[in-house]
Amino acid sequence: MAESRIPRIMEPAPDFEAKSTHGLIRLSDYTSRGKWVLLFSHPADFTPVCSTEFIEFARRYDDFEKINVQLIGVSIDSVFSHIAWVRDLEQIGGIQVKFPVIADLDQKVSSAYGLVHEAAADTATVRAVFAIDPKGSVRALIYYPMQLGRNIDELFRVFQALQTADDNGVSCPANWRPGQPVIVAAPATVEDAAKRTSGAASGLNVQSWYLSKKDLPIAK
Repeated sequence: MAESRIPRIMEPAPDFEAKSTHGLIRLSDYTSRGKWVLLFSHPADFTPVCSTEFIEFARRYDDFEKINVQLIGVSIDSVFSHIAWVRDLEQIGGIQVKFPVIADLDQKVSSAYGLVHEAAADTATVRAVFAIDPKGSVRALIYYPMQLGRNIDELFRVFQALQTADDNGVSCPANWRPGQPVIVAAPATVEDAAKRTSGAASGLNVQSWYLSKKDLPIAK
């Protein structure tokens, strides 16, 4: 088994070829088409907390599709176990699970993404989320304890913020939501800092030389 290592932000996301509930899939199948990917792991099928997450991911599937994000689940259970669990969740939640779930029996994907922790009591994968951009780079990663369900609204916001930052060359402040002001880069010289605070920076809400916000054009 390959060494288990957690990819860092801005490192290439390890590509993979794996069996899933949608057949054989590759990460690059999606990124090569310009899609973002939300890769999320769960410790085992038929677990209560993850069941609530899968139902909510399924309910929000179309929302993620609208912002060009592909959902992919992964655990070390078999395809048959995944299928049985997904069918059960569809009955419980009254919603179709449209995203693939990887059957990582050989732990190749889990090892490539550092999802099997030596300190764990068993080989179950930890509960992690990786945000991967169309260039195949890891842009964000979030880990959750077994007892805490993931906030799907926040994961959706992460991708909205990353896309906004990339498209506009800005950063997003705390609790940012689409339509709210964004942060522009701080001046890199004393001269530019003085200009920023002199009132010459039109269109900016200057709170300090290093902290300025602006409104983005409203998308038509």
